[in-house]
Amino acid sequence: MRYHNDRPVSYYTFASFDAHPGLKHAVLTRRGGVSPAPWDSLNLGWTVGDPQENIEANYELWSQAFGLKRADLTTTWQVHGKHIILTDAENRNGSLGKADGLVTKTAGIPLVQRFADCTPIFLYDPVRHACGIAHAGWQGTVNRCAEAAVQAMQRHFGSEPADLLGGIGPAIGPCCYEVGLEVADAIRQTQTDPDRLLRPGPRPASFYLDLWEANAVQLRDAGVRQIEVAELCTSCHRDTFFSHRGDKGKSGRFGAFIVLESR
Repeated sequence: MRYHNDRPVSYYTFASFDAHPGLKHAVLTRRGGVSPAPWDSLNLGWTVGDPQENIEANYELWSQAFGLKRADLTTTWQVHGKHIILTDAENRNGSLGKADGLVTKTAGIPLVQRFADCTPIFLYDPVRHACGIAHAGWQGTVNRCAEAAVQAMQRHFGSEPADLLGGIGPAIGPCCYEVGLEVADAIRQTQTDPDRLLRPGPRPASFYLDLWEANAVQLRDAGVRQIEVAELCTSCHRDTFFSHRGDKGKSGRFGAFIVLESR
């Protein structure tokens, strides 16, 4: 990914997505907001204890930094599942309900999700000018949310998976994401070649899980061939990103968005 500090808030973009005009996207960092510790400073999570006025100020700050209208931001109540919501001129703005992803073919709708170790998943169809974003922690990975996002693009827009660009954003890495036997068993039961995704952990019946590769494999299983993986661990880079695991549960949420522009 490419790091940028040319706006009041710092952010990352995928080089493969940057090559396409008519598309704006970013993974935000935790920097540039007004929230105090332990949510310092660009916290976008509504349910972590940060006063609501701080969160709203942060939304205003970053949306203005990208030339977006706060009222246009469209998101979901993330529940660690695989439901993906279609947004269009009739179904947009604010939270659209319980889901872990959004897709659209309508210009001017910023699709927003929030993260603090879970995996940001970006999709763009340059042929049909459609896009999507999804959120997958271990439960979303077990539920195959990344694959569901591709299927939503196929169902709603007629996207060909081979045309899609995929992006796997910053998330807790295989260096830090220690899980127990229950999670490992769920991964073994639901993922392609699960032994590649798990390696022995430091304690009995513990494992390190590779969420980056698990979600990239799901995209490949769904037919996506062009996938850019950030390989940025949120727990290792707590100065840049919020990390629920690394911050021992007292953390904010950083944002990610994608929006189509007219072309």
